[in-house]
Amino acid sequence: MKQLIQNFKTGELYIDDVPQPAISEGMVLVTNEFSLISAGTERSTVKVAKANLIGKAKQRPDLVAQVMQNIKKEGLSATINKVRTKLDSLKALGYSTSGIVMASLDSNGIFKPGDRVACAGQDYASHAEVVSVPQNLVVKIPDNVGSDEAAFTTLGAIAMQGVRQADPRLGEKICVIGLGLLGQITCQLLKANGCAVFGIDLSPNLIALAKEMAADNAIHRNDPNLIAACENFTNGHGFDSIIITAAAATNDPIELSVEIARKKGKIIVVGAVKMDIPRDPYFYRKELELKISCSYGPGRYDVNYEENGNDYPFAYVRWTEQRNMEAFLDLLSRKAINIKPLITHVFEIAEAEKAYDIVLGKTPEYHLGILLKYTQNGTIHSTSVHIRNNPMSSINVGFIGAGSFAQSYLIPNVKSWGASLDSVVTSRGITAKNVCDKFQFNFCSSEPNDAFNKEQINTIFIATPHSSHAQLTIDALKTKKAVFVEKPLAINEEQLQAVIETQSEFNQTLMVGFNRRFAPICESIKKEFANASEPLVVNIRINAGLIPKEHWTQQPEVGGGRIIGEMCHFIDLMQYFTDSEPIKVFAESIATDNAKISPDDNIAVVVKFKNGSIGNLTYIANGDKGLPKERIEVSSAGKIGIINDFRDGMMYKGGKSEKLKSAGKGHQEEVKAFLDAVKNGKDSPIDFRSICLTTLATFKIIDSLKTGLPQEITV
Repeated sequence: MKQLIQNFKTGELYIDDVPQPAISEGMVLVTNEFSLISAGTERSTVKVAKANLIGKAKQRPDLVAQVMQNIKKEGLSATINKVRTKLDSLKALGYSTSGIVMASLDSNGIFKPGDRVACAGQDYASHAEVVSVPQNLVVKIPDNVGSDEAAFTTLGAIAMQGVRQADPRLGEKICVIGLGLLGQITCQLLKANGCAVFGIDLSPNLIALAKEMAADNAIHRNDPNLIAACENFTNGHGFDSIIITAAAATNDPIELSVEIARKKGKIIVVGAVKMDIPRDPYFYRKELELKISCSYGPGRYDVNYEENGNDYPFAYVRWTEQRNMEAFLDLLSRKAINIKPLITHVFEIAEAEKAYDIVLGKTPEYHLGILLKYTQNGTIHSTSVHIRNNPMSSINVGFIGAGSFAQSYLIPNVKSWGASLDSVVTSRGITAKNVCDKFQFNFCSSEPNDAFNKEQINTIFIATPHSSHAQLTIDALKTKKAVFVEKPLAINEEQLQAVIETQSEFNQTLMVGFNRRFAPICESIKKEFANASEPLVVNIRINAGLIPKEHWTQQPEVGGGRIIGEMCHFIDLMQYFTDSEPIKVFAESIATDNAKISPDDNIAVVVKFKNGSIGNLTYIANGDKGLPKERIEVSSAGKIGIINDFRDGMMYKGGKSEKLKSAGKGHQEEVKAFLDAVKNGKDSPIDFRSICLTTLATFKIIDSLKTGLPQEITV
């Protein structure tokens, strides 16, 4: 399918063929008819991408701070690689579309193939022939509303949320500063609500349009009679509310608002403006109220609402994102507002670059609402795109999932080993195409079966969200392919048992990405205890840092949480050092009333091993970022080995100490060991039983927390 793409590194805009996006639970697959270019938002996005590295840094100081923190944690080289991966990416543009449902897996069974719908969401409702959108960001279009009008629904919901924040009453006098698309729609909404509307802008064309469509009066910002006009309009009292829908780098909209507001009036900020609030003389003396309007409404930026499809109760949250979208379409249906005059241009998707030349000012031309049109003509879009025909080697690899981790630590090491990169599969076609071009895969896809069913592929790497690992592993094993799956292998015992049964039947090389045991410094320490005739004590302290509860890794049904998703690394490492199986675990977590903290992320675990060894894992998320993340101590037979964050280490023996050098966390070594095993027809470098015991141990840690009792581990 065709999609408008921007290269975030170079800023280049172009149309390209990418795989059709995948559909999953809670998603709706839609064939676009129209998509709206939101000139203000997208102009800003495109300009950031077109800026050089210093320019990007100036516009996103928050990301610069993250980079500096990452250098402290992982070192300069690893951080540079991460930044390059992030910059060298393709970005989807657009967030407001209309189209026809192809297929739906929405949990409520509301959407059916053939339904006309409007869609919202950055990275979902994109400028593409086909989009896959979460169910709470999709609404049905009334029969008497055109698809071109419905493409404005997202912007309409944004305007509606701004109006709701103002809470206008019948007869109130409202000023709208900024008469672009958002401002024009806001004026119409206010007029429909029975308000007297006054508009302010810098464009004579937009001022004239506002007067024609909805504003009782509108005036140029630089008109010397502006303040007098405002006083006359409000009978000298000032505006009940001012809604700022402009985008401005200066503080002017705020300063003007406080001057023209009535005492105890409201100022609603919808657009991106500078917000230095002047206390005197107006803000303080008038006791003004300042409110921020958050995008399309309640639910925005809430993963549980937007991505997981959990709606808010109607009685308690009357207006959500989706309900704002529905209300806007209802107003269109009842002819209470009129979008048609706001449409100044319509381009076929193939001509999208011309549209952006207008938006960016390369083609100076008056514009407001610019639509991209999609003419399908019964086209059946493919889930895969063939790009090149690189020759195959003895190991021919398909990647399922290719996020930043895979791009930083897996794909480059597979390529440097000498394996051929045949296929890459991701749920979003644009990501698959980006990774395909970046690493020179032969083809890209959004459908895992495109890789599983390809006979030439003999090895599969899986790096998707945790909940999908088990089933994808099973599917790959059934096609008799060697499998490398990132941790964890499974997120519950049912999944684990299914993998065990499948592996028992097909007996393929199966490896889980427990990389730390392959780190050279771990190998050095293990050799020191090779002939110890007594049990080991392994102490591991992880200063993991806080991950918000809404992050996908923290969601039990998606990421499994940090015990399953991360602590498995350290159970495996204990097995590696002790050369023994875990037989019992006991765990305790902190007790806290702080809703931001997950108690299970701050935990102490004791693991008993079959040979008498013990492991102690202290995993904390409430520590300071300045402390190195990982410290590992292994002791036995009068010796102690220490690893400091895999940067360096020490070996204490015979009353003396010896410095140990560290060369990373073993990512390159684990990939090499796995591919060597596949090439030579050997079993996994990590015994499958050990992998299962590690996975099961994490489940038993959770059971121990629930029961307060030690838990036996048996496979």
